[in-house]
Amino acid sequence: MRDALDDALLAACLLLVAAAATAAALCRDPARQAVLLSLLGLGLALLFTVLQAPDVGLSQLAVGSAVTPLMLLLTVRKVRRRKRHE
Repeated sequence: MRDALDDALLAACLLLVAAAATAAALCRDPARQAVLLSLLGLGLALLFTVLQAPDVGLSQLAVGSAVTPLMLLLTVRKVRRRKRHE
């Protein structure tokens, strides 16, 4: 019973990662891509935790789902403001 639950959780995490990565690759809007990248980072952090690597999961949670998307969103905001002033 325990193995079946672990396999189901692993499969769900892999599906989340695959769906988020595909959606981020197919999306055209950079702001939406940043949000999808955040979701991808969250899925990867969950996947690493399921695979018993919580230290890597915590690093991924901080960097992949918080810092990197935030920097991308701030960059998109700055570029859009510059375009309006020109």
